[in-house]
Amino acid sequence: MEATKHRQKLQWEYGVATLASRFSTVTINHPLDVVQTRFQVNDGRRLLSQIPRYNNTAHAIFTIARLEGLRGLYAGFLAGAVGSTISSGLGLLYYVKAKQRHAIAMSSEEKYIPDLASAMEAGALVCLCRNPFSLVKTRLQLQTPLHQARPYAGLYDAFRTIKREEGFSALFRGIVPSLFMVSYIAIHVTVYEELRKTIVNLKTKGSKIQHQNPDQILNSVDFAVLGATSRVAAIFPTYPFQVIRTRLQQRPDSDGIPRYRNSWHIVKEIARFEGVRGFYKGITPNLLINIPVASMTFIVYENVLKLLKLAKRND
Repeated sequence: MEATKHRQKLQWEYGVATLASRFSTVTINHPLDVVQTRFQVNDGRRLLSQIPRYNNTAHAIFTIARLEGLRGLYAGFLAGAVGSTISSGLGLLYYVKAKQRHAIAMSSEEKYIPDLASAMEAGALVCLCRNPFSLVKTRLQLQTPLHQARPYAGLYDAFRTIKREEGFSALFRGIVPSLFMVSYIAIHVTVYEELRKTIVNLKTKGSKIQHQNPDQILNSVDFAVLGATSRVAAIFPTYPFQVIRTRLQQRPDSDGIPRYRNSWHIVKEIARFEGVRGFYKGITPNLLINIPVASMTFIVYENVLKLLKLAKRND
């Protein structure tokens, strides 16, 4: 009974740890995120008048820095930081509660099911909370000196303009591929937790620390490896949905007509004109973002959580 109450008191610590880790990683990886977004929408046929052609990731970063400065590299930063931090914090809190709820009805032989079901539920919540911010971030990142439409002045102006010109529902363009990307979160979280258990078992097998708290067994190197490995395992099968979402979230042309009608239209266009490679445009900056950032995210998350738990026990 006391253990259950103690776990319930610790729920807010998971949210704080997530907020800290998400904000720090968004700040570091945002320039690469801008590059990734511009690669994802460049179909090589229609956007040459609005998006400059980049040879590779390094060329893109230097070109944006030279032509647009630091503002170009951090276009859409506020929308990305606010959306990612808040939605991830809420999503993880929901995940922890849902995991406890699912675990009650599961036997020990089905212990992997609570992690998967909880992650899927939390992922859907994150998608719904983040999508308006994701759309605004995408559009701000795609604003270049070559754009002909009046640029958004910032986060608030973007929300206001989109609502006025396209309606409230436009803020949820791309929600369908986003919901398909829930599988990314499920894979990521589940692989992380399963690998975490495996490493703990390997380190404690045949030793005197078998019943020691996992927080005291694993170190920052372990968390880095766990974060990077689980992230890569989730990226490749789900990345095409990210390309589809980004293209759906582009600002309509000057006549007010969206470039793509729906997700299926994008799939057909990419398959016809760009082939399989089109579904993986921007994958290089994505990997450059996710491999080191996933490591840092879980290092920050686990260590902040460890400190908060320690402070809680000392109170």
